[in-house]
Amino acid sequence: MAKVLIVDDAAFMRMMIKDILEKNGFEIVGEASNGLKAVEIYKKEKPDVVTMDITMPDMDGIEAVKAIKAFDPAARVIMCSAMGQQTMVMDAIRAGARDFIVKPFQQDRVLEAIKKALG
Repeated sequence: MAKVLIVDDAAFMRMMIKDILEKNGFEIVGEASNGLKAVEIYKKEKPDVVTMDITMPDMDGIEAVKAIKAFDPAARVIMCSAMGQQTMVMDAIRAGARDFIVKPFQQDRVLEAIKKALG
């Protein structure tokens, strides 16, 4: 069972992803509402995959990806973006993210991105 860390500053968004993943057999090992917490939890839990929001307080998703990749070059991070954040998504991919999913989340796309990252 793959372990997932969910990072989003909106509790509602975290709940949506968590619901999709738990229903499909994934284990949620942590949730974070900003990049600083995400890096902290990543180092402790070493999840198989991270779903990372781009726009968050304290440390945004792009900085968090860089910090996680510096700690673990093999980290698998999937960015979650709102429509119209293409530039930031490209920055995230350059920083080491594997893929991205667009909000509002569609179950098939979330699962496809996670499975692809794990593959």
